[in-house]
Amino acid sequence: MIIIDAVAVHNALNFPALISELRDTFSKPAGMPQRQVFSLDEDNSHSDAFAVLPSWNDKTIAVKAFTYFPENPKKNSELASLYSKIMIFDRKTGVPQALVDGTSVTYWRTAAISALGSDYLARKDASTLLVCGTGRLASYMALAHASIRPITKIFIWGRDIEKAQKTVEVIKKARSDIQVSSCQSLKEIVPIADIISCATGSPEPLFNSDWVKPGTHTDFVGNHNHDRRECDSQLILKSSVYVDSKINVFAEAGEILIPISEGLYQLDSVKGELAQLCKGEITGRTNNQEITVFKTVGTALADLLGAQLVYSHIQSTR
Repeated sequence: MIIIDAVAVHNALNFPALISELRDTFSKPAGMPQRQVFSLDEDNSHSDAFAVLPSWNDKTIAVKAFTYFPENPKKNSELASLYSKIMIFDRKTGVPQALVDGTSVTYWRTAAISALGSDYLARKDASTLLVCGTGRLASYMALAHASIRPITKIFIWGRDIEKAQKTVEVIKKARSDIQVSSCQSLKEIVPIADIISCATGSPEPLFNSDWVKPGTHTDFVGNHNHDRRECDSQLILKSSVYVDSKINVFAEAGEILIPISEGLYQLDSVKGELAQLCKGEITGRTNNQEITVFKTVGTALADLLGAQLVYSHIQSTR
């Protein structure tokens, strides 16, 4: 068994290949039980948590474990809010193959899954992207979406303008062909965005759904709590809603669960999940006026695929 660090993960992955492999993986049979998220302190409003995500396909068995301590960066700038490891085993023999840095894989696969959703749900001519959030994931989200749509403008919004500008510089370095800038007014940018991708820790809706224009695709990855959400109920009600995994989203996502608790929405109103889109069992966007929502909380199968690709890359270069 080998140990694979973050540097090796970053060197092995790229979005076009990862998105393509995710599409293929989600179109095939696989095992993916509901992920288990354990609160470490029921009285802690900061939601410190530990989670375990098992999955398997015809090549690999994987289990991802992660800790989530959202207040860590405030305690110490050297601490991250998320730490994760993925252990993979050979499916045919059960032999352990690798322990992979899960934090870096999480950034890549989270952004790639969102972009894969966009490939089914965003307009083909979508050219303006708004990313809400300035954490480490933000630049990955922008670059992933820009890899599947003809994005010419990217706006980065965050409550800390310095962090927003740092995110802008990271994206510019990777994609000098795209106009990238920070913004301070969501009311100004939301109405002109073709794709809105949100990866924040906000417990409350980030913007008024009335600002969202017809034809917009919206994407929410930041919230994993049943009583928190990044969008309001009205956006859910007027959109075609898709999710990465029903079993996980229906247990955790406030974007869906809060409108249900308000008596405004039902689970069977969700159009479908990512695997159904990849298999062609359901269609995505149907016209250029439709507003779409893609809600993700993360899937073990995406973690498996990311770790599997990195392991295969390293083996092929030895």
